[in-house]
Amino acid sequence: MIIQEIHEKLKSSTKPVARLYYKSGDVKILFIGFKKGMILDQHKTHLPARLMVICGKVTYIQASELTNLRQYEYKDIPVDIMHEVHAVEDSLCMLIQG
Repeated sequence: MIIQEIHEKLKSSTKPVARLYYKSGDVKILFIGFKKGMILDQHKTHLPARLMVICGKVTYIQASELTNLRQYEYKDIPVDIMHEVHAVEDSLCMLIQG
């Protein structure tokens, strides 16, 4: 249901759509949907995190380093480091924090 909800919300959204999938203590799993060209603006995480692409293609940007991620590829995100995500294609990502 969550992924279907994300796809539905993306039809009218101008920003990525994130939904909480699971939470227990400090562990959270979110799904983030993107339409091609959408940007998840610069931000920091305060918990260790991993971004995994379920489908599509995104570019993860940290400092001046660009990492292209395709289906099933992932990037570990360090704590307290500014980063952003750009959708190269319509994409669905899973973010695991904790």
